[in-house]
Amino acid sequence: MQMRVDEIIVRKRIRRDLGDLEELAESIDKHGLLNPIIVNNKKVLLAGERRLESVKMLGWETVPVRILENPSRIEALEIEIDENIHRKPFNPDETGDALILLDKLKNPGFFRRLFSAIAALFAKISAFFKGLLGR
Repeated sequence: MQMRVDEIIVRKRIRRDLGDLEELAESIDKHGLLNPIIVNNKKVLLAGERRLESVKMLGWETVPVRILENPSRIEALEIEIDENIHRKPFNPDETGDALILLDKLKNPGFFRRLFSAIAALFAKISAFFKGLLGR
């Protein structure tokens, strides 16, 4: 569900330091919002304040939200805690492996580029003949 950004109410929260939001905003701009903002049925923010502030920086008028009906104050606090505690960043080896793989995908070697060009040529030839045959 989409909700207007300016309708989401942010009350006092445990997190006081949102940190630098530039990288998160860049990621959201490039890939979209991967996880929705969580609000209660009264449009009060439960989880996703950094995401919310990032989409505001990007000038979004609406944002995907998940609405939880009538969570208790305990449940609301548990949601905020869980979202910020139970995530695990890549360890240094995993980060290195991911960045190496990304570089290889973005900058393929000669033989990979040659294979891709040949595959694309065969796809065009196949499409051409399918067009001739009316299939």
